[in-house]
Amino acid sequence: MGEHVIKLPDVGEGVAEAELVEWHVKVGDLVREDAVLAAVMTDKATVEIPSPTDGEVLWLGAEIGETVAVGSPIVRLKVAGEGNTAVKEAPAEAKPAKGEMSRQNVPDLRAESAGKTASLVEVEPEPAPLERPVPRLPVSGPARDAGERPLAAPAVRLRAKEAGVDLRQVPGTGPAGRITHDDIDAFLARGRQVARPTGLAPNTAVEDVKVVGLRRKIAEKMALAKSRIPHITYVEEVDVTALEDLRAALNKEKAAGRPKLTLLPFLMRAMVRAISEQPALNAIYDDEAGVIHRHGGVHIGIATQTQSGLLVTVVHHAEARDIWDCAAEVARLSEAARDGTAKREELSGSTITITSLGAMGGVATTPVINHPEVAIIGVNKMMVRPVWDGTQFIPRKMMNLSSSFDHRVIDGWDAAVFIQRIKALLETPALIFVEG
Repeated sequence: MGEHVIKLPDVGEGVAEAELVEWHVKVGDLVREDAVLAAVMTDKATVEIPSPTDGEVLWLGAEIGETVAVGSPIVRLKVAGEGNTAVKEAPAEAKPAKGEMSRQNVPDLRAESAGKTASLVEVEPEPAPLERPVPRLPVSGPARDAGERPLAAPAVRLRAKEAGVDLRQVPGTGPAGRITHDDIDAFLARGRQVARPTGLAPNTAVEDVKVVGLRRKIAEKMALAKSRIPHITYVEEVDVTALEDLRAALNKEKAAGRPKLTLLPFLMRAMVRAISEQPALNAIYDDEAGVIHRHGGVHIGIATQTQSGLLVTVVHHAEARDIWDCAAEVARLSEAARDGTAKREELSGSTITITSLGAMGGVATTPVINHPEVAIIGVNKMMVRPVWDGTQFIPRKMMNLSSSFDHRVIDGWDAAVFIQRIKALLETPALIFVEG
């Protein structure tokens, strides 16, 4: 038998280290070749580490949440044959494990007992006595009636009298409800409060959840964004009645193979039109170098909720995509993010981001900018509300846009102009399709 050491492989993209986010095996497990041993995360991309051979897991080299350098040992397997490293033999004078005696240090009791009248008998260690469970004093119980005499020993009654305790208010835990000294102690510890007969009790449990993997990266990204970017949030309501009518008509008449249209593709196209008039909104701010990188290509990040947390997938070059192409790409990337197959380039490179909670979007939100971008557009839920048209109230489909901007780069006026342009395009959706 030999030992095979598995090291963290080079996962590409010049990554020098990765965070261990999941173990699929434990010490003692038998694994087959190509079985997944662990999962590591690098810059929001999760990579699975397979076993290169059959074997038994002898050792795991890191805890969940630890950062491991590329080339560091992470698993040791016992394998048939020589393996790829020499097996370390246990030292000859190794101490026996706790609770276990070394046979070479045990005298031969049978030899010593020869010729003696009494023979030595191997005696099994006497089991430790079981701890008697301590009955838990009740924290609740009904008060007695005014005329009912509580059961208690004279000493207990004397103590209650000296402490000013009304025994009719003390629940008893002794036989037939007899009150004991412990019952007096429990009553005084509660602050002389009469227990209620509801059965409710305080829950003092505390669960410690280690922040690892995607959740840790989200926390770091949000902390960085809020600590470095002075946010300004602008909220505006949009009448999307005409847009919803157009969307329903296009979905009804769509050709086979085309994706179903949601509101997002229309918003994406409206943003492309508005950015062409205000290119400063489509930028990355390098605050270390003091340089604003204005991009010609509009690469829209779409915040996508997954089981692991929030991922931002990126629709690259939205300026070169029509409504249907935008819809298809959003659907494809969302599916890839949820099933964990999104590629690194599909999760990076955004220049402006859309965040939406759909039907749970609330009336207004305060989105956090996706650092180092300078703007994020937040979509709130759509509601039918009465709107005054000058003569009467009529039902309209209304939706708020809650958008945040980097106030170091974008002035409040420019932010308002940008959102008002998007509002005009969404309220008159035909303008989205008019070029020039």
